[in-house]
Amino acid sequence: MEDTWSGDGSVCRTPPGGTEEQRTQHELMPYIDDSPSSSPLLSAKSHSSRDTLSSASLDSSKSNELDLEKGLEMRKWVLSAILGSEETYLSHLEALLLPMKPLKAAATTSQPVLTIQQIETIFFKVPELYEIHKEFYDALFPRVQKWSHQQRVGDLFQKLASQLGVYRAFVDNYEVAMETAEKCCQANAQFAEISENLRARSTRESKEQPAKTSLEALLYKPVDRVTRSTLVLHDLIKHTPIGHPDYPLLQDALRISQNFLSSINEEITPRRQSMTVRKGEHRQLLKDSFMVELVEGTRKLRHVFLFTDLLLCAKLKKQIGGKSQQYDCKWYIPLADLSFQPLDESEAAVNIPLIQDDELEAMKVKISQLKSDIQRERKSNKGGKGLDRLRKKLSEQESMLLLLSPSMAFRVHNRNGKGHTFLTWSDYERAEWGENIREQQKKCVKSFSLTSLEIQMLTNSCVKLQTVHRIPLTIGKEDDESSGLYGFLNVIVHSATGFQQSSNLFCTLEVDSFGYFVNKAKTRVYRNTTEPSWNEEFEIELEGSQTLRILCYEKFYNKNRPVREDGGESSERIVAKGQVQLEAQLVMGKDWQRSVVAMNGIEVKLSMKFTSREFSLKRLPSRKQTGVFGVKIGLVTKRERSKVPYIVRQCVEEIERRGMEEVGIYRVSGVATDIQALKNAFDSNNKDVAIMMSDMDVNAIAGTLKLYFRELPAPLFTDELYPNFAEGIALSDPVAKESCMLNLLLSLPEPNLLTFLFLLDHLKRVAEKESLNKMSLHNLATVFGPTLLRPSEKDSKIPINPTQPISMADSWSLEVMSQVQVLLYFLQLDTIPTPDSKRQSILFSTEV
Repeated sequence: MEDTWSGDGSVCRTPPGGTEEQRTQHELMPYIDDSPSSSPLLSAKSHSSRDTLSSASLDSSKSNELDLEKGLEMRKWVLSAILGSEETYLSHLEALLLPMKPLKAAATTSQPVLTIQQIETIFFKVPELYEIHKEFYDALFPRVQKWSHQQRVGDLFQKLASQLGVYRAFVDNYEVAMETAEKCCQANAQFAEISENLRARSTRESKEQPAKTSLEALLYKPVDRVTRSTLVLHDLIKHTPIGHPDYPLLQDALRISQNFLSSINEEITPRRQSMTVRKGEHRQLLKDSFMVELVEGTRKLRHVFLFTDLLLCAKLKKQIGGKSQQYDCKWYIPLADLSFQPLDESEAAVNIPLIQDDELEAMKVKISQLKSDIQRERKSNKGGKGLDRLRKKLSEQESMLLLLSPSMAFRVHNRNGKGHTFLTWSDYERAEWGENIREQQKKCVKSFSLTSLEIQMLTNSCVKLQTVHRIPLTIGKEDDESSGLYGFLNVIVHSATGFQQSSNLFCTLEVDSFGYFVNKAKTRVYRNTTEPSWNEEFEIELEGSQTLRILCYEKFYNKNRPVREDGGESSERIVAKGQVQLEAQLVMGKDWQRSVVAMNGIEVKLSMKFTSREFSLKRLPSRKQTGVFGVKIGLVTKRERSKVPYIVRQCVEEIERRGMEEVGIYRVSGVATDIQALKNAFDSNNKDVAIMMSDMDVNAIAGTLKLYFRELPAPLFTDELYPNFAEGIALSDPVAKESCMLNLLLSLPEPNLLTFLFLLDHLKRVAEKESLNKMSLHNLATVFGPTLLRPSEKDSKIPINPTQPISMADSWSLEVMSQVQVLLYFLQLDTIPTPDSKRQSILFSTEV
């Protein structure tokens, strides 16, 4: 049996006569790319000799002797791997030297292919590098063959490190060598053919057919190798006991290598990047992120890279057994051939597979539960495999949520007509990608195609150049506990300046939740102005949110086309966008915080005030006897001699008259000043409230209805029955669950029950228009669940901690999920049987 170094970074035993393929896989990554301890065979059980002698116990001593024995055996495996890597590297240098001799001979004839000067420039220092590494290999090989644990190799590595100066000369000449080779290829067809058809064997002893490779790829080998020169030393030192004679020599070699690399790293980086481009060009990475691609109706998670001359879509390979991160290129489009096009809603609705809201909600429930379990496991100090399993499950759930949640589409097209569809969460990402692509296209005019080798080198470069290393979810955070803000953010959008021409302008506000962004509010359109003054306040519910995004739109009205109810057919485009981080210092104070968001010459003025959920959801006891807000529902219906409060009936009637097709009805925040005006009108029994409502934005009316239920001194489902509802929805037997939930519902006080049934039927009618308003039963349950079932302070699982008003345990998320599930359960029931016909009396009575 002989030892070889496999392509995934692990050592394996190859039977006599076996193939040498393991070594060829390591061709582009010489030396040892990954820590041997990450390999199944190179476990972390080895210890230094200092650790071995630390115990006086005989059993412990025997155990440590075994560990030391294993560690020294691993040392041989690492050295065997180095030998394999050296063989491959020498074969690459030999492949470079092979054409060099005949080219030099031809240079003295009457028909030279290249001049002596050109040959010396292109192959500068290659013979010296070959001699250095051949000497190193020839000296190391017999020592490994005659292996003993006392065998010394440190002097060889120390000498190799001392000769790194040859690499300095090679690196300094590299760019000139590449430019010279390119010019010679263009001027001489014979040399061009030679440079594209060089052959290198995987090992010096291999009898297999040498692999074809290019001069460009071979000249890059020394550049790539020198940047990895410290890796082999780190791995070898790891398995060399401190007391071994090699230890100080290897440490010295490592010091020399590190000092050398630090002196040339800045020069190496652009050369490394230049290997990802076509000859004579310079490519840089501008932007990269994880995105969802729609492939034949199936969602695929991709890592997308925008370079200065092309867009690359890659798939991240799974890492197995310590193997380094790698990408597969799925496709690329030169920017000169690319067009960018958002899909309109009708086209997107046909082509994008819909993911049910309850499926997404189930994932959120699992994520919250797993986070809670992780916190519990950490607090118990158990750790270990149990914690790792939970983290793995959390990562899987969050990755799936990332894959299934986006629904806003845009397409990129190649000049040949081939199109690719991506899905994003909001206009912000879509606009950002479009802007970056179009801006770069102004500078990029050439079309081209890449060879398979260039594509391979491009994807290899992505590993080194990527700026986004993890999917944008909480598993990537160091702290497993929920981060971000939970509660309510009041935002006043004051005004904007910096517009160059008069336009119809409005803003939208987005916040992140569970790793993706949701549109939460929209200002009115301020017409024909360069300085809009909206001065509109919105209340936005935050769910672990960290960022507030502001998007400014210009709206166009075409009066030559058929007029719609909203004043004509319209289209809109983003004219500016920016964001504000929702950090602790920004929202800790009780006062309003002013902020100016700069967006490429446009400035939007905001004010923000944050209220944590444990305070904002606290019910206040009823002290009022007049008005309707904050007054017991039974007292209001008794005073009005009605079965459902007038405010509920009026708001529902107005929304059903003109808000059923409003996108995001009940989800999008209404203007706070309008909501306050309606609240005052209802409280003062203003006879003109119906006229006021007809002139107001329908989102303000929806906001008024939600505010009414939120300010009830006791939730509609009552404090007393809340724990029973929470337990009932958790029952697994569907028959028992239905019996329990219906009995609990019918146990509510009559005003509460009849008001809920009235609201329930309204929400079902809203959901029937889901294709237009985008509000499913689940979306509506998410909005109203915590409002109708909010527990009293004594029942809440959330401790009131004034010193930490912006953090929230995941138990609260689970509680909210439970409230949503309760309301969703009733929304999904076809009928709710009521023996005394209370439901019919409220739904069909003309005197409500």
